[in-house]
Amino acid sequence: MTAVGDQLPPLQLRVTRADLVRYAGASGDFNPIHWSDRVATGVGLPGVIAHGMLTMALAGRIVTDWAGGPAAVRSYGVRFTRPVVVPDDDEGALVEVTGKVSGLTASEDGRHIAKVSITATFDGKTVLGRAVAEVAVDEDLPTLA
Repeated sequence: MTAVGDQLPPLQLRVTRADLVRYAGASGDFNPIHWSDRVATGVGLPGVIAHGMLTMALAGRIVTDWAGGPAAVRSYGVRFTRPVVVPDDDEGALVEVTGKVSGLTASEDGRHIAKVSITATFDGKTVLGRAVAEVAVDEDLPTLA
């Protein structure tokens, strides 16, 4: 059974400028800080940055991968603490995501709800604060000891 303290398998995700273009098209967010170095640096940013909601969605994959899909996620919230700066190259920015079961409660339908604390870092610094998902679990899920 899933237990408090269990570590989810970590994720390493690359975000490229091409990802930003695709996300802009899907979301309708064409703010030039997400594609123009000139505009981004002109407003005081270190360069083009990933959309916050894209970063949040990518970090959320740690729980959807672990739980077997998005239907198990009951809630998910974050605070944006730092931007992910995406260079104009083929490698992009590396976002590293870890998760830990920080709570476990029984739900009304007999399943368990795992509270998962998520850490997402870029360039060694946390980019999402208070990142927590609540996930319905009803069987053993793979974790790291």
